[in-house]
Amino acid sequence: MALIRAEELVKTYRTGEVDVHAVRGVDFAIESKSFVVFVGPSGSGKTTLLNMIGCLDRPTGGKLAVVDTDVGTLDRPAAAEFRGKHIGFVFQDFNLIPVLTVYENIEYPLIMVQDWPEKKRREQVMRLLKAVGMSGQENKRPDQISGGQKQRVAVARALATDAKLVLADEPTANLDHDTAYHIIELMKKMRDEFGTTFVFSTHDPKIMGEAEVTFTLEDGRIQQPSPRPVAIHA
Repeated sequence: MALIRAEELVKTYRTGEVDVHAVRGVDFAIESKSFVVFVGPSGSGKTTLLNMIGCLDRPTGGKLAVVDTDVGTLDRPAAAEFRGKHIGFVFQDFNLIPVLTVYENIEYPLIMVQDWPEKKRREQVMRLLKAVGMSGQENKRPDQISGGQKQRVAVARALATDAKLVLADEPTANLDHDTAYHIIELMKKMRDEFGTTFVFSTHDPKIMGEAEVTFTLEDGRIQQPSPRPVAIHA
């Protein structure tokens, strides 16, 4: 069964007297443990799709099922609870909290979203620090580490709640070529180790080259057929 399934999915925004059709009746399915990319020019609907999958925005029409839940029916509190339980996010500008340490940034969703006990939180954070190659850096603050290290911390934070789905919006845009390559390899490793599905919005050919499935968007529509993703089992 698909982890994500969209059927005739529509998103329309009202701007003044004008309707903006950001997503126009798209259909797609994404299997568990896959590496999937949405590509297309600016304004094609990539980020809008990620926002709907991530329950940050609601569809105007059609159906969107994520982890066996029709997310279009969720109100704001239910959507927030669903995000906290099932979905992690990685952003191009890292979005780390500057006053918190590396350790505290990874721990943050375990306190604010999941309310895990301290011992369990520590075990999870230390495990993820090791997994992303940041052991020994846990007491540093974001301004004391490199861009690549910040994105490693962001990946660890996205996985902290054991989310099976991570949405990454242009995650390599602010990284140099070599660092971007290592971050992609890290995400593939996390997919294999934790069974996580990664869904990207990107212009980066390095990510496109690693994708198992690519959905090409233009004017809110998927422009070319995409093969069914093959689940990769850890």
